[in-house]
Amino acid sequence: MLQDIEPYLACPHCARPLALDGRTLRCADGHSHDLAKQGYVSLLAGDAHTGTGDTADMVAARADFLAAGHYRPIADALAEAAVAAAAGAEPGAEAVADSGGPGGLVADLGAGTGHYLAHVLDALPGRPGAALDISKFALRRAARAHPRIGAVVCDAWRPLPLLDASAGLVLNVFAPRNGPEIRRVLRPGGTLLLVSPTARHLRELVTVLGLLSVDEEKQRRIDEKLGPYLTPVGRREVEFTVRLSAGDVRTVVGMGPSAWHTDPERLAERLAALPDPVAVTASVTVAAYRR
Repeated sequence: MLQDIEPYLACPHCARPLALDGRTLRCADGHSHDLAKQGYVSLLAGDAHTGTGDTADMVAARADFLAAGHYRPIADALAEAAVAAAAGAEPGAEAVADSGGPGGLVADLGAGTGHYLAHVLDALPGRPGAALDISKFALRRAARAHPRIGAVVCDAWRPLPLLDASAGLVLNVFAPRNGPEIRRVLRPGGTLLLVSPTARHLRELVTVLGLLSVDEEKQRRIDEKLGPYLTPVGRREVEFTVRLSAGDVRTVVGMGPSAWHTDPERLAERLAALPDPVAVTASVTVAAYRR
């Protein structure tokens, strides 16, 4: 709930702390932000817009696909890495939750429906979670995804509405990465866990359906962009095969960036040429960076 993350929130206009007054967040400078009836709050700056956010259809597709468990190994790997980070260990190391890490908020930048954040919070009892996204359609779902999630509309490319050094852990799953802001909101010793697709991700569908592809140098480029702000401390690849029906394939296309670039009629023609079900490779890197 929003009350769980109130101590970590900053006003998007003046960066001062926010306090909850009924159903309104207020700062000492008099700026106020009302909670939406769906449970989230918008902390966008006045000149920001949400045109780049996921649409209602994209969010519904993602919710259906994730609820079916197709990407459960990714969620499990992320939760394991979160527990390791809380103990000050590298991803993949055995650890127990909250055994010496910096604590604080778990902030999910580009949280979408809150699916991955909820999985991590289950592995880190007592930690509050902030679902940060520019899509109000996604945050309507994120606000209900876990009792310790507070959902906030914000722009990942602008100053995040979080106080300095407020987060012990930042998650970033298939989402934009703002290195300077991630460093600012992380506590000293805090960790960014970043999930990104490898070049093998959905390879059986990319060429056949004309989807956006991932180049082989993606991880190197991510490391270079984050390098001035955070130190890489470990990574692991998670790769597995999922069997997808024609409906599942349509859903996985509709929930990602290819949804903005795919012609529905052409997609339907190409889908008809695929076996049903089709075996598809899911392949991601789970990388940890420390402040």
